[in-house]
Amino acid sequence: MRIAIAGTGYVGLSLAVLLAQRNEVAAVDVVPEKVDAINRWASPIRDAEIERFLTEAKAGVRELALAATLDGYAAYAAAELVVIATPTNYDPEKDYFDTSLVEQVVELVLSVSPDTVMVVKSTVPVGYTKTLCERYPQGRFLFSPEFLREGHALYDNLHPSRIVVGVPSNHAEADLLSEYAERFAALLEEGADPAERERENADGTAGIPKLVMHATEAEAVKLFSNTYLALRVAYFNELDTYACVHGLEATQIIEGVCLEPRIGSHYNNPSFGYGGYCLPKDTKQLLANYQDVPQNLIGAIVDANRTRKDFVAAQVEELAEKFADWDAMPMVGVYRLTMKAGSDNFRASSVQGVMKRIKAKGIPMLVYEPTLDENEFFGNEATHDLDAFKRRCDVIIANRWSDELADVVGKVYTRDLFRRD
Repeated sequence: MRIAIAGTGYVGLSLAVLLAQRNEVAAVDVVPEKVDAINRWASPIRDAEIERFLTEAKAGVRELALAATLDGYAAYAAAELVVIATPTNYDPEKDYFDTSLVEQVVELVLSVSPDTVMVVKSTVPVGYTKTLCERYPQGRFLFSPEFLREGHALYDNLHPSRIVVGVPSNHAEADLLSEYAERFAALLEEGADPAERERENADGTAGIPKLVMHATEAEAVKLFSNTYLALRVAYFNELDTYACVHGLEATQIIEGVCLEPRIGSHYNNPSFGYGGYCLPKDTKQLLANYQDVPQNLIGAIVDANRTRKDFVAAQVEELAEKFADWDAMPMVGVYRLTMKAGSDNFRASSVQGVMKRIKAKGIPMLVYEPTLDENEFFGNEATHDLDAFKRRCDVIIANRWSDELADVVGKVYTRDLFRRD
């Protein structure tokens, strides 16, 4: 099948590589450097599996029918299926995802190939696909949520927890679109690791669970899934805050709590707060969707993340004050802006929220981030020289531990208790 994918971020590029194993895929982007990199079999983002697949394709040991292009017109005109994976940033003033890039692709596809089915992979508000059908009644739309981790996107597509495809119930061709939904789910399953088709699930079933449902329900699956993950992060962060305030060993409490099989030991490592591209915006969007619905918990999840950053910043400020009687102001070092180990993405990383609070107190900061091209970040000096960074800083904050800091462990403030992703 000829497939065009709009957007080459984590979602789009991981899907492009996955589907290019068995299909002819055109990856469309507006950034020439990204297009050039993909066509040279180099990944423009850091993702171990994407990098491995592209390297193997370049060496001729893996076959991928993948080409990147800036020409959306040509790619969409030739495609039998278009997957939309453009960014949808959350607009705090409107309490709504900015879906303008999705709509730009939709309008372009409709102008060159109006009968082509479009699968929206971008995260959208609950009810968006229904609205899309009303705004563009001539279009054929599906919605399929993604459940990927930054830095592990292709791995998660190769080993999916489930495949969900939503069909708009208000569409005149709902039956036809249901057939396309089954077909798209099969394409994703075909691209997955063959062992996944034989796996045993906790409920006794075998293979990858595939769910075809109403599009609005599929949109809700995405937002509620990410909000639950944010809830879990917030819960263990608040447990850690309690332990810090009362001088308790948080690791012992967490280990004891997580031996309860209904709780489990996954996603239990404290941090500076949940961050990254998805969780902060998805929780806020879900809260906005509750405008006319009684709730307490969803709002508390959003509030808890702000409270955690306030607490972490206050602890760092207290450490910095120990140097306040020196001739010079204490220097707080920020070790890495990235959200997690193995990623080069620091969009909305939690450490940035902590930094803003520290900066508001007038405390100078020095940022060590090797993936940053500039020599400053939000008004703070940035460096690539790790040794100089460690010498110059009185306190170093690290959302995630690295053995690079082992020689200055006495300076380091982190809540990464288990030292894992």
